Amino acid sequence: MDTSTPHSARLWNHWLGGIDNFEVDRVAGDAIAAILPSIVTLAQEDRKFLRRSVSHMVGEGGIRQILDIGSGLPTANNTHEVARAVAPETRVVYVDNDPLVLVHARDLLRGAPGVAYAEADLNDPAEILREAAKTLDFSRPVAVTLLGILHFLRDDDGALEAVRTLVDAVPSGSYLVIAHGCDDINTAEANRIVEFWNERGVPKIKYRSAERITRFFAGLRLLEPGVVPCNRWHPDTDTGDVDVNQFCGVAVKD
Repeated sequence: MDTSTPHSARLWNHWLGGIDNFEVDRVAGDAIAAILPSIVTLAQEDRKFLRRSVSHMVGEGGIRQILDIGSGLPTANNTHEVARAVAPETRVVYVDNDPLVLVHARDLLRGAPGVAYAEADLNDPAEILREAAKTLDFSRPVAVTLLGILHFLRDDDGALEAVRTLVDAVPSGSYLVIAHGCDDINTAEANRIVEFWNERGVPKIKYRSAERITRFFAGLRLLEPGVVPCNRWHPDTDTGDVDVNQFCGVAVKD
């Protein structure tokens, strides 16, 4: 585990008020927040979007299986906790490639039947599917969630292919959920953040426009309100006038 270089999972944990991070992560996180103060709100709104989207898919959509790729460090309202508050039988597989996440996931999931963790990388979606098949039944609908992970796949064609491989593996009635860093809002600050992070942190990132993010949903039925900032996807509280630089969407495979 490299504690001398800031890592995205630990940085995110810092912004969410967690303690599973190192000084190097806190320094980088505070520097980024100085460039774009709303980045902390972005992390919070991304987490709220997870809660709302999972609740919708399990409640209204009847989903009972979730493949959470790029799960990050556990915090409040983890995917299986949100899902099982609605339907206790929901099965969840978390996927991440960070060793610190693995350590915490093992503790979190101990004694939680039907919830598993796979150490795998989105650059190899076939491996993710093989690991997930040990817990999930891919003949039944699965919700694939990619929250704050696709912007680490900087090759556009490779990122699209990874998503297509995952979508092709699930049956009709399945869902695709994406949250992705976007440079359509606060463009100058967003570009500075990407440059700052890519000089200092891992893994490297690439923000995309809302139009490019929408391409990931090609061939699927995108639910209203479409691809929007995370704080604008069916908010249950007043989100104010500031849109965050994390765009999201939820789509169904008909």
